[in-house]
Amino acid sequence: MLAVGCGSTRPGTDAAAVQTGIASYVADHLRDRPTASGEPYDPEALTAAHRSYPFGTIVRVTNLSNGHQVIVRINDRGPFVSGRIIDVSRRAADALGFVQDGLAQVRVEVLPRHP
Repeated sequence: MLAVGCGSTRPGTDAAAVQTGIASYVADHLRDRPTASGEPYDPEALTAAHRSYPFGTIVRVTNLSNGHQVIVRINDRGPFVSGRIIDVSRRAADALGFVQDGLAQVRVEVLPRHP
C-alpha cells in the first residue's frame, strides 16, 4: 500500500461511484509504514487504498460471494496489480470474509458525505 501520488477530485454520481472487481488486503508486515496520505498503516483500522478516489472518501465494500459488507475510508493509493480495484485493511478483509483466500470479488460504492 505504499504509493506516490494522489487524486484531488471527488467522484460524482457517475459510473465511477460504483465499481465491481477484485479486492485484496494489505499485509500485516506493513503496519506503521506510511500510506500515500501520510498516515501510518493500521491493519486494525477500517481503511483502504484506491487508485483515484480522494483521501477521506467513504465507501461500502460488498463481498459478492457471501454478501458481507464493510464501510472503509480511503487513505492510500493502490492496488497496483492489474484487475484489482481496491486494497483493504486486514480488519476490513476479515469483516468481508476473505482473509483466508486473500482475494474477493467485490462491489465498491462511494457513500455520500454528510455535512
